[in-house]
Amino acid sequence: MATDRPYDDPKDLVRRSYDRISRAYRGDSVSRNWRYFTWLEALTPLVPPGAAILDLGCGCGIPVAQELARRFHVTGVDISAVQIARARQLVPHATFLRADMTTLRFPPAAFAAVVSFFAMIHLPVHEHRPLLERCFAWLHPGGYFMATVGHQAWTGYKDDWYGAPMYWSHADEATYLTWFQELGFAVLWTRFIPEGDGGHVLVCARRPAQYKALHNRYWWRIPGNEDLPT
Repeated sequence: MATDRPYDDPKDLVRRSYDRISRAYRGDSVSRNWRYFTWLEALTPLVPPGAAILDLGCGCGIPVAQELARRFHVTGVDISAVQIARARQLVPHATFLRADMTTLRFPPAAFAAVVSFFAMIHLPVHEHRPLLERCFAWLHPGGYFMATVGHQAWTGYKDDWYGAPMYWSHADEATYLTWFQELGFAVLWTRFIPEGDGGHVLVCARRPAQYKALHNRYWWRIPGNEDLPT
């Protein structure tokens, strides 16, 4: 049941709840029919083999970090100690950090791609734009960002989600697209991801290469760029 009942610290609630429900939420393996694999198939051909990829909200590492680690150097970040402990066992060839993704510090241009699936939406919405700004800075020029964000604005809780209370908070799609543009991202495409009575939006964006960024922040809107990935 959804509720607006507040908790003292929503991010601590998310941490404690994922510690409790880690295995109920995600097993040690999943079918390759899951939509995550389709999303990664759209991203991975764009990234050079062996490049560094950041997985924000990596959970137990299944399936995203595990799939990416086959071809790339993966760093996964999650707030849950249980999720990170499992990830280190299940995906031993990746690096995993237990941390609040909003407090991370990485050097500029450290990653060729940043992914974040159904994770940023567990942060209070006022933290989303600053995190996107950091992600832009962490990307190589020409690097890619792929994430699920909100379709409609909502903040709230469920008292029982896989056996524990859970919190979500997100803006609407138009707001995210405005943020991406303001921060300098080139939005390559979006896809609506239905879920229950609503859904989320999958966004694939890029930090433009320097010459494109200097030419026009909105170069991706210019006619003639129709060969961008779709």
